[in-house]
Amino acid sequence: MTQYKNYIFDLDGTLLNTLGDLAASTNYSLRYHHLPERTIEEVRCFVGNGVGKLIERAVPQGSPSDLVTEVLSVFRRHYLEHSLDTTVPYPGVMETLSQLKKRGAHIAVVSNKLQAGVTELCNHFFSELVDVAIGEREGIRRKPSPDMVLEALRQLDADASDSVYIGDSDVDIATARNSGVPCISVLWGFRDQNFLLEHGATCLIHDCTELLTGC
Repeated sequence: MTQYKNYIFDLDGTLLNTLGDLAASTNYSLRYHHLPERTIEEVRCFVGNGVGKLIERAVPQGSPSDLVTEVLSVFRRHYLEHSLDTTVPYPGVMETLSQLKKRGAHIAVVSNKLQAGVTELCNHFFSELVDVAIGEREGIRRKPSPDMVLEALRQLDADASDSVYIGDSDVDIATARNSGVPCISVLWGFRDQNFLLEHGATCLIHDCTELLTGC
């Protein structure tokens, strides 16, 4: 596996297992509006395109837009208060980030999660390990648009030719392609191997530490 100067990571399903907290906040917001709840496996399939899409997929089909907006508002309030309840880094993540930094690599996180949530999680778990953390905010398009990756490269003063993108979903594969950087797809996240291959994955890893040792 090629070694790079810049490693750009997705967050949910790649660095952090956030599924439990995302599901809990989704179901809290559904219960609040007397709507049927979703299983954790359903929520797993709904994530990847930002919280707006998560809630659109979670509410009953055909729900009016004003209801979707209200459910989303409750979700956002609840998740910002409970995003650390059960979320943890995946095995090997902390070791890998630490070793990459010791080797002089730059590390960025780009996520369709709200910027406040990205900032809180990165500060809590990764502290000095992540140089740039970019989430959903006004003026920057969500993945699979290249905006977040290009902004990360700009802040790192880095070039795409020395960079790689690491993620767990079809959205991440498309994001890397749209950004002109290679993509490494992880197999411990929210999508399985067959799904990733069907959506164009070309490099797959089973453990984060493979970024250090090659495969």
